[in-house]
Amino acid sequence: MTTLHNGEPGAVTTTASRPRPRRTHPLLAFLAKRLAITAGLLLGVTVVTFGLVNVVPGDPVTANLSDQALNDPATVAAFREKWGLDQPLWAQYLHYLGNLLHGDLGTSQQTGRAVLDDLVRYVPATMELAIPTMVLALLIGTGIGMLAAVRNGRVTDHLVRIGALLGLSTPPFWLSLVVLYVFFYQLGLAPSGGRLSTGFSPPPTVTGMYTVDAALAGQWAVAWDAAQHLVLPVLVLTSLTVALLVRFVRSAMLEVLQQDYIRAAYAKGLPTRVVLRRHLLRAGLVPVVTVSGLAFASLLSGTVLVESIFGWPGLGQYAYRSATALDLPAILGVSLFVALVYTLVNLTVDLLYGLIDPRIRLS
Repeated sequence: MTTLHNGEPGAVTTTASRPRPRRTHPLLAFLAKRLAITAGLLLGVTVVTFGLVNVVPGDPVTANLSDQALNDPATVAAFREKWGLDQPLWAQYLHYLGNLLHGDLGTSQQTGRAVLDDLVRYVPATMELAIPTMVLALLIGTGIGMLAAVRNGRVTDHLVRIGALLGLSTPPFWLSLVVLYVFFYQLGLAPSGGRLSTGFSPPPTVTGMYTVDAALAGQWAVAWDAAQHLVLPVLVLTSLTVALLVRFVRSAMLEVLQQDYIRAAYAKGLPTRVVLRRHLLRAGLVPVVTVSGLAFASLLSGTVLVESIFGWPGLGQYAYRSATALDLPAILGVSLFVALVYTLVNLTVDLLYGLIDPRIRLS
């Protein structure tokens, strides 16, 4: 505000107001900042992955061609020319980066399809495992962790801690083999592996997840068969994820239970369920959300051993085959997807912080 006087007695005072600069909404500023960080991160991932693949011992030509083809110099030269392996490393990278800016992730050397098409094919299969696993793990892990915290030092707490330690110490491949042996071979309660039995055809593709697509198409027999094939791998992944969440939930809830307002709530005579639901759960969720986000990102990135044992054609198997074949376009595509998943999950976690605890501000 600026006040103007004309210097004469009784003169009217006029006030000129300057327009206030418009402030950017904090959420928009936060999203723009994270978008810039994500772009830099993805660029860094391409540089590191491109360099590592070309540094490790091995030759894509040897990994992809047969012995007979390797003995033919013309075939080897044609392969190198087709995939740009005869160019300098910097030229290969710039060519890949130029295609990437146009949304082209390249063509897989092992499948002969566009890497983007391969990701669209394999990622939904992994999501079909990751989503039910994370939902079950959150429900079970949060409940057991809170129970252990409330009964700290008692028999229940000791049993939960021992169970969580055993779960974290169990190798995924060993647990997968035991579950497969017991529930398929011995009891015959679940199918051995794959996404569908041999007598069923995949439903029309909408989401790529067979259970969802079959339900949308009204193919309930296919949906039921696909759900049965989910049981064993989801059981293994849920067991491992629950063991991780229980430890963090217990630690977070124990810290909150020592706060004065929790003691005051009990002193007022509030029922235990009210204290747990209204005060303890929400206050202890911030660290739990962080761990849950990382666990979900890990599941979405593919679980190689579990997918391999259960014959699940997900991202983990695709990444493993790409690495063994030194399939550079596929390796780069998987690396970019994994980096993008972790970035988006971390962004979602940061946004959830503000909803769980209003004292947290985005910056």
